[in-house]
Amino acid sequence: MQSLPVFLRLQGRAVILTGEGEAADAKRRLLERAGARIVSEGEEAALAIVSDGDEATVARLQARGILVNATDRPELCDFTLPAIVDRDPVLIAIGTGGASAGLAKALRQRIEALLPARLGALATALHDARGAIRKRWPDAAARRRAIDAGLATGGPIDPLSDKAVDAVPDWLAAQADVDADRLETIKLRSADPDDLTLRAARLLGEADRIYHAPDVPAAILDRARADAVRIAASAPPAQPGEGLSLWLEMER
Repeated sequence: MQSLPVFLRLQGRAVILTGEGEAADAKRRLLERAGARIVSEGEEAALAIVSDGDEATVARLQARGILVNATDRPELCDFTLPAIVDRDPVLIAIGTGGASAGLAKALRQRIEALLPARLGALATALHDARGAIRKRWPDAAARRRAIDAGLATGGPIDPLSDKAVDAVPDWLAAQADVDADRLETIKLRSADPDDLTLRAARLLGEADRIYHAPDVPAAILDRARADAVRIAASAPPAQPGEGLSLWLEMER
């Protein structure tokens, strides 16, 4: 990655905005939606948007230690502004590192069409049910597995279903315990992560630990949960450990 995606809480915080015209107006609307307090160049702030991409303004602000976005000047930017899919409190940000705003927009429109309008309500319902979820599954690993199973494709609270938010109480009452300890084998057809099957991609996203042959490429391992343990090995483990473990090897 050339950039680290982050979500900044700007409610009540100062952000410098310079420039005039349509680009400045668009950035102003975006900052106001995020609750930022818009100030002029001479005031104190941690972030700035230079809507006309003026190089001299960018240099002055960066000299003060301020992180700057320069519209249509990706080479000058400390951060870029993504295309946004808003299902508050769920936000999906799509960035191209400034390479193509048009591509980001096209992807946003595709994703907008996929996501139910009530997705944000599902997030709120799960937040409100945190106490009940912890009571139902006191063990953290079991809780994560149960949530993964509930949110899986076709699961009782599948986030792409517009009925998911209404199903949360029934899911809590009826959800069966997910198998605690198991080892799944994935034979990789190629070194290209785009060739992963849906099943393989899902398991990589859920695994607690990943045992893998030495020739499994890093690009495949990067598709796994960030906090899953990676263990290079010459053969599948006899005792893989608690939770979901995977054995990855290249198909011969």
